[in-house]
Amino acid sequence: MDRFARLVSRLLRVPVAFVSLVEEGRQILPGLFGLPEPWAGSRTLPLSHSLCRYVVASGQPLIVPDARADERLRTDPAIEDLGIVAYAGMPLTDGDGIVLGALCAIDHEPRTWGEGELTDLEDLAAACSAELCLRILSARSRSAQKVLETARAVAERARNHAERLEQEAQTGMDHAELLLRASEELAQTSGLEDVRRRLRDLFVGAGKPTYVGLLVAGEDELHRVPDPDIAHAVERAVLTLPADAAFPSTQAMRERRTVFVPDREAMVAGYSPEAVGFFDRMGFATVLCLPLWGSRALLGVLAICWTKRHEVNVAERATLTAASGYIAQAVERALYLDERISVARELQAAMLTDLPHTDHVEISALYQPAADDHMIGGDWYDAYHLPRASASDGEPTALMVTVGDITGHDMHAATIMGQIRSMLRQATLDHPPYSPAAALTALDTACSVLPIEAGGTLVHARLDPTADSPDWTLTWSNAGHPPPLIRAHDGHVTQLVEHDMLFHRALGPCDRTEHRRRLPPGSTLLLYTDGLVERRGHDMHATVAQLVDLLARLGDRPLDELLHRISNRLTDPSPEDDVVLLAVRTPVIAQR
Repeated sequence: MDRFARLVSRLLRVPVAFVSLVEEGRQILPGLFGLPEPWAGSRTLPLSHSLCRYVVASGQPLIVPDARADERLRTDPAIEDLGIVAYAGMPLTDGDGIVLGALCAIDHEPRTWGEGELTDLEDLAAACSAELCLRILSARSRSAQKVLETARAVAERARNHAERLEQEAQTGMDHAELLLRASEELAQTSGLEDVRRRLRDLFVGAGKPTYVGLLVAGEDELHRVPDPDIAHAVERAVLTLPADAAFPSTQAMRERRTVFVPDREAMVAGYSPEAVGFFDRMGFATVLCLPLWGSRALLGVLAICWTKRHEVNVAERATLTAASGYIAQAVERALYLDERISVARELQAAMLTDLPHTDHVEISALYQPAADDHMIGGDWYDAYHLPRASASDGEPTALMVTVGDITGHDMHAATIMGQIRSMLRQATLDHPPYSPAAALTALDTACSVLPIEAGGTLVHARLDPTADSPDWTLTWSNAGHPPPLIRAHDGHVTQLVEHDMLFHRALGPCDRTEHRRRLPPGSTLLLYTDGLVERRGHDMHATVAQLVDLLARLGDRPLDELLHRISNRLTDPSPEDDVVLLAVRTPVIAQR
């Protein structure tokens, strides 16, 4: 919640922002930024000092350029005690649309709120509301788990009853076990593939179904989520169903209710020949389709199928319906997380630089994301021309190249990566003659002052054409990053091991050093991130030695091919970390 408040302060450039939940008699502040004591320590405000209560009462945004001039608010004690002059608050709602509080931005001066600022605040309020909904769902899940644990204990005691009750007690145990497993197994799922994988082993006992399918609702169709590990004939046969198809699953979607097909006769009587043929090919005899309800809408359908006729009594149907509730919660969370991951991947891809066009050197880069979609990384590369020293056209221009790795594997790391990349560009261009060490020192200073939780490693380098010589000069500064490699035209590879400490806000400013090296014609400079050479169970030094050997043997190939060959040879099929490679090659002198 504090992060939402910080984002409001940063995006709208206001000194105070907070997330408020309005209760009877007080206002709770689970997230805040810039609020003075004693309010910040107690994280509460009396309703007399709450402009957010107007948002809750009306259910609408409250936008105030100057509270002192507002007829309703000018006598409010919050103006004097908290310095509230300009106020913008957006409603925060739960899954039922009930307004719980507000996400607000506060300025101590009169202010006309821009349309873009209000749109940003509304978007952040929607994300904050979604986070509140997830927390409410999680709390309900924990409460239900306690109830189910009690039910399990009752079922265990029932096993000790008379022999005539043994089967009934075992059935009750199976039902309780299913619910308990559903609450435990599905509570921490991450994405739709993970939900589908856990469904595979969720159902146990005498009535275990032959197949359990997960179908997610689209606008006018159902999409089957295939098992990521096991190929099922049913999933290959029908992956998508139009909403108007005469299938039990689509009927459950259209009519928003549980659909039970006890046998083939009922299938023939109630559904299309296509549905009958499909279930005959799959060998299904009994089918139960349960709608999966999210906090606001129907999310999809759970299809439970048996190859032998199966009697689903009232108790079993109630148990399966309860289990579908846990599955629906997991699907809703997975859809939300998958959407966030997709947005983060798009954000990360958008921040990767288009390489500059140059006729004087070759340059190529490769970015490979981690196999786990949730491992949004902070690896990046950058390359750009420096301003010309003279106005003459056709002369080679100096080139800055950077490869870096921000600590972390989440949306925050990707966001920080974009900030650091932009800050480093600015620091470089603002410090002629464009010293890499000076730029890194300026970055350290900025990070120690600004509220940016940044840390990581990087190599920042400049390539300059040498006057009256075909050579180029490499000047670089290394902040704790894996050593760059230089391959000479004859195949000899050198590691540039000189480096300073990594950069981190807590370490403060540091006097960065830089180093120079001549690059003869045909030299290849290779920069990379640790995801290429560092992985669990392998010696990093041995992997770097492999990289040196590959560069020596393959370094005369086109740069795009070289980078792909290195990546294919050294990275795992399912890499645990992002990988960035960037290569620059100086021109070869033509032989006469």
